Amino acid sequence: MYRFKSKDSADVIMLATHGEQILKLMGRESTPEGIITSRQLVEAIEQLERAVAEDEAAFARQQADAEAAGEPIPRRTGVTLRQRAWPLLGAMRLALRGGHDLIWQS
Repeated sequence: MYRFKSKDSADVIMLATHGEQILKLMGRESTPEGIITSRQLVEAIEQLERAVAEDEAAFARQQADAEAAGEPIPRRTGVTLRQRAWPLLGAMRLALRGGHDLIWQS
C-alpha cells in the first residue's frame, strides 16, 4: 500500500499497484518513500491531470468507434483513473496552496 501525506489534508491511501501507476503517471519512480516538493507540485498535478484526460479521451474514442461500427457501446467497469486520482489531486492542490510538500510511503 501507498500512503500519500501532506500537512494540509488527510492521508490518501492506495493499493500498491494503483499507487505505482499514479506515481509513474506523475513521472516518479515507485520507491518505498518519496517526496514531491511544493515547487514540484504544479508539474506533478499537470502530469496527473493530463493522464486522466488522455484516459477519458481514449475511452470516448472506443465508444465512438463502437457506435460507428454498430456494436454495443462499451461501459466503464471498476474504478476509473479519474476516480482513483481525484482524492490525491485534491490533497496535492491543498499542499500547493499551503506551500507544503507531499510525501509518500509504502
